[in-house]
Amino acid sequence: MIVIEAARAKTLPAASALGKRDLNRFLACATEALGLTGEFSVLLTGDERLRALNLQFRGKDKATDVLSFPALPQAANGGQGGDLAISLETASVQSAAYGHTLQMEVKILILHGLLHLAGYDHERDQGQMRRRETRLRKQFALPAGLVERSKVERSEVERSKAADHEQPRPRPRARKP
Repeated sequence: MIVIEAARAKTLPAASALGKRDLNRFLACATEALGLTGEFSVLLTGDERLRALNLQFRGKDKATDVLSFPALPQAANGGQGGDLAISLETASVQSAAYGHTLQMEVKILILHGLLHLAGYDHERDQGQMRRRETRLRKQFALPAGLVERSKVERSEVERSKAADHEQPRPRPRARKP
């Protein structure tokens, strides 16, 4: 179930254009593709809420784009699968940066969060999450996923740092005839 926090819908104009029915269909298809069972909730909120949740549950005092919360064992028995929280502010910035709609970015973030709920962890695995995200992204006709984007961004940063530290090469001298 997709829930858009009322305050976000008022302060972020693009939030009112989000198609909740389409997002709910995507959520159902993605959970099925991942073999997840139970009820999943997605809170679409803002940076301030994500920052507070990130600090409370992960000890990180910064906003992020998506957080995943697995259901407690007793809730899972009652049909609860887990919860996601997505910052529409961050998603809006990312959608503009990558040249697609906010709706598309929210789907990318839902897929990424669901992969975490399915047990994948790109910070610790050997590329399994990236490969699965890539396959599902293609299946759902989504642009580059988060793990794939972060890998590209890291390599760009590393190239930039390397370029900053490279010593200029001496020019070859022209030979006199």
